[in-house]
Amino acid sequence: MRRLAALSIALALAAPALAQEAAIRKNLAERLPNFPKIDEVVKSPIPGLYEVRSGNEIFYTDEQGNYIVDGQLIDTRTRANLTQERIDKLTAIDFAKLPFKDAIVWKQGTGERKMAVFADPNCGYCKRFERDLNEVKNVTVYTFLYPILGPDSIEKSKNIWCAKDRSASWREWMLEGAPPAKAMGQCDMTALQRNAEFGRKYRINGTPGIVFEDGKRSAGAMNTEQIEKQLLASRAAAK
Repeated sequence: MRRLAALSIALALAAPALAQEAAIRKNLAERLPNFPKIDEVVKSPIPGLYEVRSGNEIFYTDEQGNYIVDGQLIDTRTRANLTQERIDKLTAIDFAKLPFKDAIVWKQGTGERKMAVFADPNCGYCKRFERDLNEVKNVTVYTFLYPILGPDSIEKSKNIWCAKDRSASWREWMLEGAPPAKAMGQCDMTALQRNAEFGRKYRINGTPGIVFEDGKRSAGAMNTEQIEKQLLASRAAAK
């Protein structure tokens, strides 16, 4: 009997929320036919305000879907960006499940610590990051070519990926400015397409996009000291 009573209470509490979700979905679909497909509707921390999730995009609306808000939700008490925190959870990357077959791999020392970098060959910040990364010891680096800065970036990425020694071609260009040799003959370059799709899915919107072993992400270059600090922290957290 207690279980039945508890179930009845749970259903009674859930009914209004389901009704509001249905109203939000119905009204937004009817009034905004071009609105992205809604994957989830949940309550936000603010009474009467609902989070509407479409893929990795977050919007906010009232209980009836009469208004839509596209912006950041900030907790003024803690100064936390709740919208960004939610997006970070949605786009979290499991390091162990990265598509390593599509990466250029190089290591220094034992290579016991690991990190991944999404980089564009024409990105100045990526080149600076690569120089700082070159001073880090005992690390394995997985570089995913991510040419987002234009046609020349795509061409350089193709040449690097198709080189006999991809790692050498990449590092010679990034560290020494030696242009990669033009790709000759047949070469499977679908890895670049997969990297682009992966980047869009996980909202890697700039380069370098860095991922550490514990899933910690960093958007933008880090200096040697910052890299070392995060490698130590991520290694400890991943164990």
